Amino acid sequence: MIFEPSPNADERQSRVSMLVMHYTGMPTARSAIELLKSPQAKVSAHYVVDEDGTIYNLVPEAMRAWHAGISCWRGQRQLNDASIGIEIVNPGHEWGYRPFPDAQMCAVLELAQGVIARHSIEKRDVVAHSDIAPNRKQDPGELFDWPWLAEHGVGVWTEEFAPPGDLREDLSTIGYDIGLAEKDVILAFQRHFLRNHLSGLADMPTAKRASALRRLIDAADNRP
Repeated sequence: MIFEPSPNADERQSRVSMLVMHYTGMPTARSAIELLKSPQAKVSAHYVVDEDGTIYNLVPEAMRAWHAGISCWRGQRQLNDASIGIEIVNPGHEWGYRPFPDAQMCAVLELAQGVIARHSIEKRDVVAHSDIAPNRKQDPGELFDWPWLAEHGVGVWTEEFAPPGDLREDLSTIGYDIGLAEKDVILAFQRHFLRNHLSGLADMPTAKRASALRRLIDAADNRP
């Protein structure tokens, strides 16, 4: 791990309960790191993971990094205070979005497993930036390998479809802010949990996958 301290951090006011995955969305790793270290930019993250698997630590986990912005998950807002942010080097949709290399994903997995263990983060609270800010963000996007991470204990995943229920209610129970535009919320859900079906519509595949995911979460929470 390489230390690249960022001044863009302050004291936490609450315990860490979430892990947020981002992509850098910039042409190079160095340009992203320099931005996250710039006092003028007023953004940061705890970690940056390069495509070759190199991990950079910018902000101590005990401190609040400025990565989530205006955000909401499971009714909690302004999530910088309660989260660890991992920036994963990728040009993003603006600069030539591409798959995340194996070395990078392996490094993300190991890093995430450590964060989750240190802070007792629930699987359902390992989220994408797009999950917590669907009206503003689309990272880390539909090419990010959430199923593989979930196989190794990072995040929640299902390949199942269940009889559809109330889609808005299911999305809210999963954690999404359904007060935002419906298309934005649905696209964020699809980028994470239905990655080959980015319709942005409240259609049957989306409703069935959301229903299956809600049932999985309910079962984990021991709710009827």
